[in-house]
Amino acid sequence: MARLPAPRTSLLQLGLAICLLLPSRFTAMSDQQSTPPAPIPSPNASAKELEEQGDQLRSEKRFLDSVDFYKAAIAKQPSALLWNKKGMAYLLLQRFDDATSCFNRAIKMDKRNAAAYNNRGYMEYRARSYDKALHFYQKAVSLQPTDAVFRYNIGSAYFAMQDYPRAAQAFHTAYHLDPDIFERVSKTGIIAQTTSPENRGAFSFMVAKMYAQAGDFNHSLEYLRKAMEEGYKHINKVYTDAEFASLREDPRFTELMAQKPQPIQ
Repeated sequence: MARLPAPRTSLLQLGLAICLLLPSRFTAMSDQQSTPPAPIPSPNASAKELEEQGDQLRSEKRFLDSVDFYKAAIAKQPSALLWNKKGMAYLLLQRFDDATSCFNRAIKMDKRNAAAYNNRGYMEYRARSYDKALHFYQKAVSLQPTDAVFRYNIGSAYFAMQDYPRAAQAFHTAYHLDPDIFERVSKTGIIAQTTSPENRGAFSFMVAKMYAQAGDFNHSLEYLRKAMEEGYKHINKVYTDAEFASLREDPRFTELMAQKPQPIQ
């Protein structure tokens, strides 16, 4: 018998496209290590060198140290890119006002910086100001129309506003630009996420429908399982919606529906 695909960790389970990871604590004396001393930006380093060191520190999750290097780089040669990176570091520190200020500075320096508009939109999204978030996301798309992340974020804003037809249209566009958009983590900007269990279930069902229509049954089954585990109340629409017609002929579909995965509390 064909086996169902194992559940995978998706963007919806991450909460944010960028996650904060706390270092483990080790109690054994042999494993104890002292915290590396905070690096000091060299006054002789170029702006590019300081930026690269800031990037390295940010990749090591030393976000506060990375802010120091981005500040030093900005002092030497300010740019929208540096302000945006500094804002990302502040966001990871959960210093949201500082992050917003940095994204604003990036936009002021370069009115065509699509990533800064996207990230500024996320700040409105997390504050549940979805109309304002859409304004910034749409500006990002107008500057960079083939970026799947920006299209995805527009869909997320519409979804949060319960405008499901427009959300579906935006998600479809994102999917066609990048078929892996629902599985990957953005390295260039922030991806907005749905948070309530009911919304997550509806979102997973919508994604399952997209994958089924595209003939990607593995991912469709994966997201159908998620929809059930997230307590989606209208799961029986899978038997009537035309997009699932071909999937219903797959024996793995019958097996999944017979299992009736229960909502995860």
